[in-house]
Amino acid sequence: MKKQIQMALLALAMSPLMALAQQTFSSPEQAASELANAISHKDDAALNNLLGENWQQFLPPDGVDPEAVARFLRDWQLGHRIVKQSDTAWLDVGNDNWRLPIPMERSSTGWAFNIAAGEDEIQTRAIGRNELSAIQAMHAYVDAQQDYYQLNHRWAQKIISTEGQKDGLYWPIVPGEAPSPLGPNFAPAVPGEGYHGYHFRIITNGDKGEVALLAWPVEWGQTGVMSFMVSQNDKVYQADFGEQTTDKIAAMTRFDAQAPWQLAE
Repeated sequence: MKKQIQMALLALAMSPLMALAQQTFSSPEQAASELANAISHKDDAALNNLLGENWQQFLPPDGVDPEAVARFLRDWQLGHRIVKQSDTAWLDVGNDNWRLPIPMERSSTGWAFNIAAGEDEIQTRAIGRNELSAIQAMHAYVDAQQDYYQLNHRWAQKIISTEGQKDGLYWPIVPGEAPSPLGPNFAPAVPGEGYHGYHFRIITNGDKGEVALLAWPVEWGQTGVMSFMVSQNDKVYQADFGEQTTDKIAAMTRFDAQAPWQLAE
């Protein structure tokens, strides 16, 4: 009987129910300082204690942007303050008071981070970054098409060249060879993965071989919301096609900036 009890306790100790409790603090200022320290030292164990062991599931699929981490630490050194609202507190850092999307909440045991409460804001910010990256990619595409036209006196009809050819905006090069007009980022390492949460496709624009570019989220509402379109005039248009985004984009074969498209700001 004693052995059975010991085995039962061992099984319980190994279960998720016995995972370490999330760390709490006497003040939100102390919690914020510990978070900054854990981030600066890249201490995953400390982050597990601070944010909970499942904190990474609330982040974008590609994880934390290293540039965002570096920017946070720089802003933290410039200055930081706690903004309290009843039993909730927020961390603002830097001269522009950038706000950490993860709130700290007070319970009977003290202050602790609640990353689940910040999930919507984390996703909203990730979508915003993806959309800005898509717009920047559209402008890069226009420049690449201009370079391609100077070399070939025609517009490229595809983004990635056929293997062994240079019939697209990107092709692999050997050392010493001039680079292709477009870099390899538009070619995801995993098919269907997209670039910063977006797919891209070249379509026609008129009857003279002119072309335009479409960009749409890999997963609407998750990796992006707006779809984008640009021609060689470098004016980017945007539209929200909602849950029908994939089907509506698939049906588009020609550049047409009529409603619901509108200039992107």
